[in-house]
Amino acid sequence: MTRLLDKVSLVTGAAQGIGLATALRFAREGAIVIVCDVKAAAVDEAVRQCQAQGGRAEGHVLDVTDRARVDAVVADVLARHGRIDVLVNNAGITQDARLQKMTLEQFDRVIDVNLRGVFHCAQVVADAMVQQGSGVILNASSVVGIYGNYGQTNYAASKFGVIGFTKTWSRELGPKGIRVNAVAPGFIATPILHTIPDKVITEMEHRVPLRRLGQPEEIASVYAFLASDDASYINGAVIEVSGGMSV
Repeated sequence: MTRLLDKVSLVTGAAQGIGLATALRFAREGAIVIVCDVKAAAVDEAVRQCQAQGGRAEGHVLDVTDRARVDAVVADVLARHGRIDVLVNNAGITQDARLQKMTLEQFDRVIDVNLRGVFHCAQVVADAMVQQGSGVILNASSVVGIYGNYGQTNYAASKFGVIGFTKTWSRELGPKGIRVNAVAPGFIATPILHTIPDKVITEMEHRVPLRRLGQPEEIASVYAFLASDDASYINGAVIEVSGGMSV
């Protein structure tokens, strides 16, 4: 499929997990993928993988908490390509602890990356999209941002906040031709789970009616759909992709 043919698509946190799967899916669908992540070697490898399957991609080292760097990357993309059609705000981190044990540093770091970083990228890209009269902004929320989760005060707050961003921006930017939606993944088999004991993974699987974890590619396929014209009347939505774990 080439539903995203020639669409300039900037993906943050694109060097591993859901972000990498999204970059690869977009590349296969014909997009010009702008791979952004914090580690240069990982960015280079993600770009290589996109190009190895025949896609077009370029990379930028980007810390989404650094507004000056966000400005610079977006300016470079606009100078090269003249437009940005899709932004996938995928970059995010976890630093878990119960409320009484969470440090201020843990709280601030997660909010800074997961919430402020999404704001930085969307605000800068929105200016370009408004000027061109079209665009799609896709935000990574989570089922934790809908239902909460033990030990994730900071993460839940950030992902609730992303939903608030999505609802608000869909109202503000919709009249200007820009669609804004969010995806709320459930338990997905990404490197972030590598430190979790097998017993806990099994318990997670049993909370899902499909009795398995999701794959990054299953989230990427939803992003690809939402970025495409097939989703032309979807705006302000939060799509849960969790195998039915909230049923």
